[in-house]
Amino acid sequence: MEYIKSFVVGGALCVIGQILIDKTRLTPARILVIYVVSGVLLTALGIYDHLVQWAGAGATIPLTGFGYTLATGVAREVGDRGILGVITGGLKATAAGISAAIFFGFLAALLSKPADKS
Repeated sequence: MEYIKSFVVGGALCVIGQILIDKTRLTPARILVIYVVSGVLLTALGIYDHLVQWAGAGATIPLTGFGYTLATGVAREVGDRGILGVITGGLKATAAGISAAIFFGFLAALLSKPADKS
């Protein structure tokens, strides 16, 4: 049942993104920013925590989950270190994901042969 809940929530987030791409003039980059910011806002309101508890990876893997991780990292660090945690909390919480994205992006750039589209 856990896998089904994750699939439904993750799939619903992807469907919403695809509808936004198809039906609006928003660029994919703007939609990604909306997803991250909405994850932060829903976490600040205490809503996203319930979704993470219910859906697990279906809620933490999409970009809304990145916003959730940023917000929870900041909240934890502010509690531990005070106002300095506003800066360090998000970086500490997301460092592994950001590092992996940079590393694998670099690796893909080394292995691929980019060509001009024209």
